[in-house]
Amino acid sequence: MLRNDAANWARFAPGLFVLLWSTGFIGAKYGLPHAEPLTFLFVRYLLVISAFAVIAWASGAPWPRQWREWGHIGVAGLLLHGVYLGGVFVAIHQGLPAGIVSLVAGLQPLLTAAMAGVLLREGVAPRQWIGLVLGLVGAALVLSGRIAGGAGLSGLLAAVLGLLGITAGTMYQKRFCPSFDWRSGAVAQFLPAAIVTGIVAAVTESMQVEWNGDFVFALCWLVLVVSIGAISLLNYLIRSGSAVNVASLFYLVPASTAVIAWLMFDETLSPLAIGGMGLSLWGVSLARK
Repeated sequence: MLRNDAANWARFAPGLFVLLWSTGFIGAKYGLPHAEPLTFLFVRYLLVISAFAVIAWASGAPWPRQWREWGHIGVAGLLLHGVYLGGVFVAIHQGLPAGIVSLVAGLQPLLTAAMAGVLLREGVAPRQWIGLVLGLVGAALVLSGRIAGGAGLSGLLAAVLGLLGITAGTMYQKRFCPSFDWRSGAVAQFLPAAIVTGIVAAVTESMQVEWNGDFVFALCWLVLVVSIGAISLLNYLIRSGSAVNVASLFYLVPASTAVIAWLMFDETLSPLAIGGMGLSLWGVSLARK
């Protein structure tokens, strides 16, 4: 029975992760107009740390036993959360269209595959390379009608920094700390992200927040749904699968986000976007072993 439950969870976890991760745009849509990006993230990280600390204490979760474990988990968290989310939020705040940010982040599976063989000694089969390329093309088609306007070099550099952060963080965690308790480990991950983000925000931003209904909703959504739900699933997927398998899932995020926007905000879905969704799904099926 337990083995069947574990198999069912492993089967549904990737799809659930994509769904929850895709809702992150809701937080950006409602929250960023009322707080600067790093200030927003700093407040979010503090709430996430508090929530996971309570969860870990109440459930009796084991904590990392050595400072080296704390260090490895903290570095992975700083890259996955501090650098990636910081880059994405700053890029959007700088005026870079969300579609372009998504396309830059969409390079992650290809970058991960290129580096996994060298750093993680994971072989990438020709079929997987084909799937990765198809997934990228499909994501571009989904976003083709959503890319409008432009931004300065600073926004693009922030998006690229986010891409490098999540790629490096995924591989670092897979190599140095693939297995840790998701409850206490989240505290170890988000703590350095909060410290660094808070310092940078104090130096570069006013750290003022408009505490209204939209901001509180966005903050609660990002803490409960994305940081607790999606990030916990991401840690599970990194622990149980290859880096390429995990990275390929991000090709499905633009399609999932487009469907959610269609359902919630009545945004249109063009035939080209629908075709791109199918192509992304096919590419991910080829890329995942």
